[in-house]
Amino acid sequence: MTAADVPGRDAGAVSLSLISHTNAGKTTLARTLLGRDVGEVRDAPHVTAEATPYPLVQTTYGDLLTLWDTPGFGDSVRLVRRLRQDRNPIGWFLSQVWDRYRDRALWLSQLAVRNVAEQADVVLYLVNAAEEPDDAGYLGPELEVLEWIGKPVLVLLNQTGPPREPAVEAADAARWQAALADRPHVRGVLALDAFARCWVQEFTLFDAIDDLVPDGSQAAFGRLAAAWRDQRMDEFERSMAALAGPIERAAADRVVLPAEPLSSRVGGSFGLPNPARSQARADAAERMSARLRDDLRASTDELIAIHRLEGRATDAVLERVADDVHVDAPLDEGRTAALGGVVSGALTGLGADLAAGGLTFGAGMVAGAIVGALGGAGLARGVNVYRGRSDASLRWEDAFLDGLVTSSLLRYLAVAHYGRGRGAWTEGEYPPFWRELVVEAVVAEQERLAVVWAQTRESPGSRGDDERMRQELEAVLRSLALGLLDRLYPGALREVEFRS
Repeated sequence: MTAADVPGRDAGAVSLSLISHTNAGKTTLARTLLGRDVGEVRDAPHVTAEATPYPLVQTTYGDLLTLWDTPGFGDSVRLVRRLRQDRNPIGWFLSQVWDRYRDRALWLSQLAVRNVAEQADVVLYLVNAAEEPDDAGYLGPELEVLEWIGKPVLVLLNQTGPPREPAVEAADAARWQAALADRPHVRGVLALDAFARCWVQEFTLFDAIDDLVPDGSQAAFGRLAAAWRDQRMDEFERSMAALAGPIERAAADRVVLPAEPLSSRVGGSFGLPNPARSQARADAAERMSARLRDDLRASTDELIAIHRLEGRATDAVLERVADDVHVDAPLDEGRTAALGGVVSGALTGLGADLAAGGLTFGAGMVAGAIVGALGGAGLARGVNVYRGRSDASLRWEDAFLDGLVTSSLLRYLAVAHYGRGRGAWTEGEYPPFWRELVVEAVVAEQERLAVVWAQTRESPGSRGDDERMRQELEAVLRSLALGLLDRLYPGALREVEFRS
């Protein structure tokens, strides 16, 4: 324990008020940031009827960061009209007691203003990014009220839709920044969608808040930001371990095939059909597929739990994984160029089954796909027959394992962008630009991955070697995932160490 970890008299408290026009998604965003269900979420105005504080992060030193969920503004136009009649509008306003039943909109506006004036160090003002700033009639009056209060404001763009390319997000932020350029109390504009934010964006949010907290709270907020960063990075490291486990075990998986008479092997070398041999390999492939299916389900469930989401992996998710492997496996054509004349009709670069020792699945097993649905619809593809001195065995092909890495990274990005406000975890469509980024990143690491696959096969079953290979695979996944997040959110991870 360091001196910074010891509770002290200088421990501080920082408060953030989350405010917006009514029904703009404040409570939904609060749930996403807090990682738990708070308040009530309904598609109706004035659902939140009081300002409620929630501890967002604490330090062992005793510092506390509080997030206030507020009722939000109701009839902001009428509110400003009244405030403009007094030379000290906020002082006058806070001295009033509105009728909470006969004038509910104005009453809730009073609660929101009171919270910001009395509690907030920094205001997080949520707006609907789907609207044009000039079309939001409430925007001007509400910003005028916040200007009277005098607290620094960060504008958060909500309801931006599915994750988008960085350039598109930057253009959205620039549009709102331009529209708010004449509002000196607005100190920044950030995209932070309650449904599709990524934890990396929270680093950017904390960096922006750090510039706005009062001088006396700077040290406390620095410790709070570091604690938040540590929590998120711990979740990231555990996620990489959850992804690596099934892939490492698949790389080491091996099924010894029944011994074949010499006559069968000779016939196989000339392409003669052998139903018994084909059935044995099909059965072995199905056993390997079942093991991988169960492993991926457990891994996905763990990934969901790490991110404090609800829900379970389903067969639909696993079929999606299989489809990602099929579509996105970044194959090295050099690996299998020699197979072109052996497996007629196979995809270019597809190392599905080598005619080692005269063994081949035949073109029908490999044409058009690396792996079939892992949920039981058809046989798993992407396996290779390896002939040793005394037996032949079935193992997953390197290209298939590369595809598993690709699929796992896509799955990780999907979970990491899933805001808790969306409810229980469900698998959705990946943004198309993710796919290209992930495949490109995995292709760049193919040689390193090939070494991992080879070493895993050379020393299966040794606890020390297995652990070493898992750590190496985790290191590759960590490097790939951080690189992808850095491309999606440039600069957000500048303080994170990119270990290779």
